[in-house]
Amino acid sequence: MQKQNNAGNDVMRYAGLGAQILVSLGIAVFAGYHADKWLRFSFPLLVWLLPLLVVSVMIYKLIKETSKKK
Repeated sequence: MQKQNNAGNDVMRYAGLGAQILVSLGIAVFAGYHADKWLRFSFPLLVWLLPLLVVSVMIYKLIKETSKKK
């Protein structure tokens, strides 16, 4: 029973990380879009850079979280 409970905890942890990635990307795109409009860039620079930064940080965090020794 303990092994099944541990698997359930892992599934919830990874589902939480996935939700965090999606929400972070949404916020980054939203902020980049409005920042580009506010700064009046002709090219959507921040719409591309902010999500790229978020993906880089989230991949680092994902690797760090999943490589922990128990």
